[in-house]
Amino acid sequence: MTEFDVTFRDERHWVSFGESYVASEGFRTLFREGMLLVEETAAYLDGEGRTESRLISRDATLAYASESMRLTTRLMQIASWLLVQRAVSEGELTLGQAQEEKTRVKLNETERVPAESTEAFAALPLRLQDLVRRSRRLHARILHLDRLISEDRPAPVPLESPVTAQFGRLQAAFGGK
Repeated sequence: MTEFDVTFRDERHWVSFGESYVASEGFRTLFREGMLLVEETAAYLDGEGRTESRLISRDATLAYASESMRLTTRLMQIASWLLVQRAVSEGELTLGQAQEEKTRVKLNETERVPAESTEAFAALPLRLQDLVRRSRRLHARILHLDRLISEDRPAPVPLESPVTAQFGRLQAAFGGK
């Protein structure tokens, strides 16, 4: 098994990474972290963020609106993914049904040019910058986990071992029994 394997398989058992992960304390911690970030962002944008947006330059106002829209969209995708995975954890959905749900709410890849590298981003309130950075880190973690869960398939078990098959070919080639 390599360090990148996400399953354990022998003749009798196959452990699904996705099923075991969503039932883990690690997932519960991720779920709480994600939902707290959604709540924190909503409270900021509805309160302190509105006040701060009035204090920035006219040019930065457009960046504020764009970045807060991207932030909200990213967090809604994160929340949707977390809720679907929690439904799997609680037995309300199977992993297959969760995969079907992915077609309705897609986890978009992050933007090619990180907003953090622009002058406009630097002009935004520090609290908004922090929320954007934290949401991007969380989003990247979830994209990684989603790939692992999506690729989580049992390896086909050969009906005959490769050694037995090779031995049979050798016997046929040399006429042995």
